[in-house]
Amino acid sequence: MLILKRGVMSTLKKITDKKTEIAFNKKVVAASQHLYPYVKHRLYIAESTGVVPKNMYAPSGLIDESIAKFYENGYNIDWPTNTIKLKLFSIVNRELDAIYKKEAFHKNTISTDAILKEELDALDESYTIDDDWDFIMAENLRDISYKPHDKHKHLFIYDDNDASVLNAFDMEDLSADKSRKALGSLYSWLPLNVSNIIDLFVFGKLSFDEIAKVKNIEIHRVEMIFDEVINKFKDHVD
Repeated sequence: MLILKRGVMSTLKKITDKKTEIAFNKKVVAASQHLYPYVKHRLYIAESTGVVPKNMYAPSGLIDESIAKFYENGYNIDWPTNTIKLKLFSIVNRELDAIYKKEAFHKNTISTDAILKEELDALDESYTIDDDWDFIMAENLRDISYKPHDKHKHLFIYDDNDASVLNAFDMEDLSADKSRKALGSLYSWLPLNVSNIIDLFVFGKLSFDEIAKVKNIEIHRVEMIFDEVINKFKDHVD
């Protein structure tokens, strides 16, 4: 029978623990691969619609902070990659929400209160907003009207070179000029927490079930929101 001395056993344990740690860190890297395009797009939309001052936040910095908080919050070394991914997206979403709330009153931004009131009016009160900056989808989503107004100072010409959103909407054949204007109107019209669902699917590459977990809502609501946004967008460009 092989008998290991205490020092040898301690060394083997450290080696094993180090390998386990390295393996876990690799899972974190794999789980975060779609965070950058998602965060980059969310910041682009927030900047373009005047919610956040331009060039104040960098996607990489926000992601680094979110990953650091993931480790600080504690983790299970046996978590699978998908569990880690959903936790990272949840943290990133909370960080983005905090930025939106913080910058809403920045002296160089458009009044976010005015933007929200315009958006809610344009949606015929199909959304409400609570004290935690969270948009709540009303039951009557199908009653919303697509009403982009030129008077909105936060309208912009959307510029997405890889046409990811159009691909997800199955509308790749739109002319470049028409698609840029239509998508600009769409993202100006949608409340941030609704366009957030679109971006989690398009740029975050999350399934509807995963989005429901990240947003802490029922999957049927995610499906309904996505379908209705696409239908209203298609009605607008047809």
